[in-house]
Amino acid sequence: MQNYSISCVRFVFIALICVTLSACGSTLESEAKYPTGADRSSTGDDIYAKPDSVFGGDGISLFGGDKKGEAGTTGMTVNSYLWRASLDTVSFMPLASADPFGGVILTDWYEPPQSPNERFKMNVFILDRELRSDAVKVKLFRQVKKGSTWRDSQASEETALKLEETILTRARQARVAQMGTAN
Repeated sequence: MQNYSISCVRFVFIALICVTLSACGSTLESEAKYPTGADRSSTGDDIYAKPDSVFGGDGISLFGGDKKGEAGTTGMTVNSYLWRASLDTVSFMPLASADPFGGVILTDWYEPPQSPNERFKMNVFILDRELRSDAVKVKLFRQVKKGSTWRDSQASEETALKLEETILTRARQARVAQMGTAN
């Protein structure tokens, strides 16, 4: 009986080796050859041409990418004058986050010394590479202290607009100053 079980194990083992080796065997097809100019199709399709993309001719661009006409610019996708002016404008507030590639500045809560029962928080969004009036947006948040808790309160739209104007003015001044030193 023991010889029979050893024979069965050998048979199964040999069968597995044969199946594995037969999968590695070559077929009767000829070896693939590197295409030459004569191998190109008669339809005019160039086999060396860049294949069409599902996302269009330029493909898909993650994280901004290179846009036509922007060769030689920095990696920032926002206007550098607006970015520096925004940081300068909110420098009195503690920063929570600053993303120069996304153009987002988030501040932490700031309590003005002259009014300890209210605090402000600001989000600055730089929306374009161009130095334009609609390229910066400021969102202002305000809280008022009632007892020992802070309660949300309406922030002044006028204050947010003044902050936007301040950022734009500083950005324009920085641009003019740099143009003056470049000449």
